[in-house]
Amino acid sequence: MIKKLFLSSLVLTQLMVSCSSDNSSDEIIPEPKPEKELTLEEQIAALLKQPYSNLTPAQQKNKFEAEANEMLVQLDKSKSSGAIEAIKNLGRLFSLKHIDLFDGKSQNGVEEVLNISGVYGIYTWDDAKKTWIKTASTTELKFVFPAKEGQTTNNAVLTSKSTSSNIKFSNVDTYSDWGYNSETGEYGPITPSVQDWFYLPSTVDGLLTINGTEAATFTSNAKYSSQNKSPEDYTYKLTLNDGYTWEMSGKKGVETTSNALFTYNGKNLINFNVTSSAEIDKLIENIELSQYKGKANTLISIMDNFIIIGNTDLTADAADREALFKNNTRPAHPDGLNPNSDFKAYYTALNAYEKKISEGEAASFNKNTKLSLVSKKDGTKIADIVLRSQKAGDDYLVRLPVWNDQGKYWTWSSNGELFAQPYLDEVIYLKFNDNTEAALSVYFSEGFDALRSKFTDFTSAFQTKNK
Repeated sequence: MIKKLFLSSLVLTQLMVSCSSDNSSDEIIPEPKPEKELTLEEQIAALLKQPYSNLTPAQQKNKFEAEANEMLVQLDKSKSSGAIEAIKNLGRLFSLKHIDLFDGKSQNGVEEVLNISGVYGIYTWDDAKKTWIKTASTTELKFVFPAKEGQTTNNAVLTSKSTSSNIKFSNVDTYSDWGYNSETGEYGPITPSVQDWFYLPSTVDGLLTINGTEAATFTSNAKYSSQNKSPEDYTYKLTLNDGYTWEMSGKKGVETTSNALFTYNGKNLINFNVTSSAEIDKLIENIELSQYKGKANTLISIMDNFIIIGNTDLTADAADREALFKNNTRPAHPDGLNPNSDFKAYYTALNAYEKKISEGEAASFNKNTKLSLVSKKDGTKIADIVLRSQKAGDDYLVRLPVWNDQGKYWTWSSNGELFAQPYLDEVIYLKFNDNTEAALSVYFSEGFDALRSKFTDFTSAFQTKNK
């Protein structure tokens, strides 16, 4: 079943200020007021008010392809990135020879506290033996390896350092053995599981060099909740000397935020932003408590133009779904020993029940979630996103049971009447300015031939070839 989508993007707006003058001979021009950046909720509210575009759905499709092609032009340059190629080759070498960073201390059946410094060491790739040679280090984790597949010279170095927080979490070292317990007479665990403990990292810094020249850097910082060990505040940034930057950040609070940004030479390619009033800590304790879910605002932008915005009342949606299931009871399965049981009536009622649930979930989404596609350049709304309940694929055919008069029970038989049970799904639709609707999967499955060809060519450059 398709889940609700919460997508978004970033739009910057400015407030215009006016100048005033008095009647004196000297004109006094006030200082301009500082620009005010709208909140994500205010940005979405403004974007949702944009008028529909006058373009037809077919013309919009051409516009989508043009925007996506422009982004692929920028992404395509990453295929020649030396840093990406080196990281890709490092992953290939890891797959050829696994490295046990904890040196046998994990999955050894002994409960231990494993520190970050415990994984430090210098690992050098031996191409002749196709293995990693470890040298002890107390200050860093380093990998020395070839930057390209097919090279035998170790000209790339990836170095990482980290500091631990005071927050530790448990991880299963060895799972318990299950079997029959003769003392209790029950089947269950007969040996206890063994836990290891890890201190969560507060900072991680890394540097990739190729032929002695900096090729990439990454930094990560995090603060954790002592209550449930979830991140309170985190930042992550990966910078390639080829011009690409990937950043992520998040902060938990009265308004929880999460952001991600992918740029090339300072130009935004993909920008993702989310804010939520959900009480995260309470939801971690009990995800079913709808009163803690709050609201969410999300935006995603491509090339700072093509924008998908979303506004969701999570509390109202959870309440509507709870009421939906409370007010519609799933029919009880008939008694297989009662000759008066009516299986056809049961399956008829079951079909009606599942139809109500599917339609109700789509209605709840459309009521509590507002999703739209917007063109920032044109200042117009391209389409709204809605859910529709509909049949998916062919019906499931079941044969109704028949009464076995001799055994006095209902039994399944090839002689039973065939009964159809439809598969239902909540399908994503695009709703355009002329009120026509098109299923998202159908809309994007037709056309876009040139785009699909370019995207396939782009992704194939990052696939590891098996030899």
